[in-house]
Amino acid sequence: MRMKFKMTYFLPVILLFLIACGRQEHQQQKNNTPSENVLMETNRYLAEKDGERITSYIQRHGWNMQHTGTGLWYEIYVHGTGTPVTQGRQVTLDYTLSLLDGTVCYSSETAGPKSFTAGRGGVEAGLEQGVLMLREGDRARFILPPWLAYGVPGDRNKIPPRSVIVYDVKILSVK
Repeated sequence: MRMKFKMTYFLPVILLFLIACGRQEHQQQKNNTPSENVLMETNRYLAEKDGERITSYIQRHGWNMQHTGTGLWYEIYVHGTGTPVTQGRQVTLDYTLSLLDGTVCYSSETAGPKSFTAGRGGVEAGLEQGVLMLREGDRARFILPPWLAYGVPGDRNKIPPRSVIVYDVKILSVK
């Protein structure tokens, strides 16, 4: 009976102690990480700066580009008459992918045409979004901010971290 009485009081005290230690450790971890507001403000600031760089680039080149709600800039400068690109269709295109400073990172001239199934991923989100506005024979330019391209890390090859990229594409076929 005495043992049961001691355990009845002793066990809750141990549990309270463990809970308090866990809360204190959680509070320390919470204090060591940036707040969600700071991260959102930083992201907003970086997106604004990317937008300024993109609009400056467009103005310098005298392009007549439009902007989507997701951040993609596009201009269709040759209108084809072929099959429209829709989700599930195989798209083949010639392309040049460059940075805002003019550095060509990849192109179909060196790597061959790019083929993918529209709407299934496997390419940059901005490229896929842009291509879905086109048809066979179209030529277009797309400017992708980092969040529609290679994001924070870049591609760890030719595209640096947080890069804005420029695609110039020609839709060769839609099947």
